[in-house]
Amino acid sequence: MNVTGSVFRSVERRVAAAAALVAATALITSCSSSPSSAAKVPGTTASAGTNTGASKTIDQIIADEKPAAASLIPHGSTASTIKARGTLNVGGTQTAALFSLLDPTTGKIGGFDAALSQLLAKYIIGKPRTKLTNVTSATREALLKNHAVDAVFATYTITPERSKIVDFAGPYYMDGLALEVKKGNDSVHTLKDLKNKTVITESGSTAATIIKKEAPTAKILLFDTNTECLQALQQGRADAYILDQGILAGNASTNSDVKVLAATYSQEPYGIGLPPGDAGFKRLVNHWLQKIEADGTWAKVWKNTIGTQVPGPAPAPPKIG
Repeated sequence: MNVTGSVFRSVERRVAAAAALVAATALITSCSSSPSSAAKVPGTTASAGTNTGASKTIDQIIADEKPAAASLIPHGSTASTIKARGTLNVGGTQTAALFSLLDPTTGKIGGFDAALSQLLAKYIIGKPRTKLTNVTSATREALLKNHAVDAVFATYTITPERSKIVDFAGPYYMDGLALEVKKGNDSVHTLKDLKNKTVITESGSTAATIIKKEAPTAKILLFDTNTECLQALQQGRADAYILDQGILAGNASTNSDVKVLAATYSQEPYGIGLPPGDAGFKRLVNHWLQKIEADGTWAKVWKNTIGTQVPGPAPAPPKIG
């Protein structure tokens, strides 16, 4: 079941009201042990610590996270290596509003994925210390296979093909592919309307396959990041942009010249990407996910990130495994 498709149906009607919430969303930050460890460029440490009410709530959620019992992190395990290092190396992004977005005024990253990565770091290390490496749809698998990162939190859809290359914990969230167009564009309502038109998506995403199936005569433009895709749409270089509806909703919340169409065309289960062949680490991360879902932490994070733009209670998280 696509648990987020229905809650995003009203995104288009809420775009005007969403602008008032942008500051709170952008400033929801992930947490660190030091205010000086803000993630300003790839490879630096993500951090919380702003003075907004929403940020304080996220900070408190992370502060309340209990570290894993010592028996869950045996000597010689991946988790013990991370704990000894004192930092969780995270593959992520700085351009996905509501999920993982860099606030240029503070140099800090906030959102659903950013907060979850901090919670996992707190669980393993005892302190919410992460080091962010920017990833794209085309680079995630290589970074995991090369052990350049410990985990990828990047709206990373689990697919059979990807599961042959890397491991996944979760899924921890369910989304669906949707369309975004410029305000005033009344020629595109569904995928069928993309016949002989130009459509944008991220390279390495699952969206290109859907386009080729539903609108085989459409011209596809590929870009590495959500920011590049959005800019191309705003510049009129394409008629529509297709990607996960949650990401598109984040774009619409911070850019009043675009709108998200209601329909979704897939189920996109997001997983935490892990290096392949490490069953023990995967069990630990899944155990942590089960814990934060059962104790209400997952719902609290959703409410203070994605839920700032989507009304109603938090959706039920998808079944792990």
